[in-house]
Amino acid sequence: MPATTPSSSESTPFPVEVPAAAAPRSRWDAWGTEPARLPPGARAILATVLPGKPRAIPRRDGPNLTPSHLDVTTLAAFAEIVGPANATLGDDLRMLHLGGKSTPDLLRRRLDDPQTAPDAVISPATHDEVAAVLTLCDDRGIAVVPFGGGTSVVGGVDPQRGAHPAVIALDLSRTAALLDLDEVSLLATFGAGTTGPQAEELLAAHGCTLGHFPQSFQFATIGGFAATRSSGQASRGYGRFDDLVHALRVATPVGELSLGRAPASAAGPDLRELFLGSEGALGVLTEVSVRIRRLPGATRYGAWTFPDFASGSAAIREATQRGIRPTVLRLSDEAETRVNAALGGHLTRMRGCLAVATFEGSDDAESEAIRSKLDSLFAAHGAKSRGEDPARSWERGRFSSPALRDTLLDTGVLAETLETATTWALLPGLKRTVTEALTDTLAAEGTKPVVLCHISHVYPAGASLYFTVIAALGPDPIGQWLRAKDAASRAIADARATITHHHAVGRDHRAYLEAEVGALGIEVLRAVKATLDPRGIMNPGALIAPHAAP
Repeated sequence: MPATTPSSSESTPFPVEVPAAAAPRSRWDAWGTEPARLPPGARAILATVLPGKPRAIPRRDGPNLTPSHLDVTTLAAFAEIVGPANATLGDDLRMLHLGGKSTPDLLRRRLDDPQTAPDAVISPATHDEVAAVLTLCDDRGIAVVPFGGGTSVVGGVDPQRGAHPAVIALDLSRTAALLDLDEVSLLATFGAGTTGPQAEELLAAHGCTLGHFPQSFQFATIGGFAATRSSGQASRGYGRFDDLVHALRVATPVGELSLGRAPASAAGPDLRELFLGSEGALGVLTEVSVRIRRLPGATRYGAWTFPDFASGSAAIREATQRGIRPTVLRLSDEAETRVNAALGGHLTRMRGCLAVATFEGSDDAESEAIRSKLDSLFAAHGAKSRGEDPARSWERGRFSSPALRDTLLDTGVLAETLETATTWALLPGLKRTVTEALTDTLAAEGTKPVVLCHISHVYPAGASLYFTVIAALGPDPIGQWLRAKDAASRAIADARATITHHHAVGRDHRAYLEAEVGALGIEVLRAVKATLDPRGIMNPGALIAPHAAP
């Protein structure tokens, strides 16, 4: 069934296939579906960040939700569009749409305070149903928060009403489907609510893969990947998600857009770029066409330790600029290498900075050829090969670490992340200033933080730095992290690095966006939003500050 672009007809295309099962839901108060166990080596680390009595904040049995503001007449109007079972005021679904999964989000859900919940959860199954819901919301001034997997860590899916009388969570899980497949052009079109595992399952049946594996992979969706400019851990081999997007179908309060019809075009500015990273503030991505690949025939692994972060960074930069393309390429600094070794029970065996890589090819010879090139280059920079085990171990645990934050909170430990990117020339200074900002701010509050860092994504011109912060919870744990995050964000802005490489802007980074795009850039975004969303109902407060409803 050949595909070129998402359908622009009045009806949604008949799915080629639908997922075998519904995607699992992450818990209302935690990342994932079940608690994570701390590795044995974690106790050695906790002893360094918990010099005193820990301030554990216990989990609640259930949330205390704000009451719904949606009237039954409007609910009935939604039910006419999506069916009564898919329009609900029920607390069991409202509590699964409280927002994202940042550490402040998780901390708030442990408090006795009422949790801000959407007034209703509406679950359309097709583009046409999404469009009809938006028309109804626009007519009645109801705010809409598009909701995929709910994995935002920057406040991107908070159910904020703003100046509107009510806000709904527009749950896109029922749109999950492979809508079109072109195995000649290697293009696939998915409903926006298709999760990462569902997409891979549907493609694998045809011998193909998307190859997009962010840490949120188990719960996040195709639409969410596009709306946040996600970058998967295999970005060196497959590219960022925005590199993979061929076409988009978008529902807005004022009409539909069908964007992208050829592999490249000179037909004016690329309007797809308006919606990649738009975070639901301009409309709803309902169908996404992506470039896919044949499943690899062989995968190899490699791991090396460098004497220090500078030599490892230089080696990775040279490999990238020479065009050597492992599928995954990551470098941990000395602190992260030591912590990961301790978590794995290897307290004395790992020193320096650990790099891990994976290599995919059509057969063993092709994957081994890439590995051999990288091995030779790394050796020239003083690296020692550590075999395959560290890379295999990283791959086994790559999706589970976010769930450790919840278990650490149970023990009185704050663990959170932030990320940025800059050029190779500016990378050492950026790493130093952000580390100092985090360390100094948290130390001033009486804790002894551990700041870890790794290079997570690489480009010929630069790389992304991903920071992990571990500290004892203070008496004001939410404020403790927000102050540290603000200090780090201001350091990033002052260094002229990007405020976000792949987590998106959401609400948490909105205050720092003008420093990156300028006042005129913000006005351009406002003008686009005013055209597509004149009443300001789409995800108020995400990306740019909300405006009052007329």
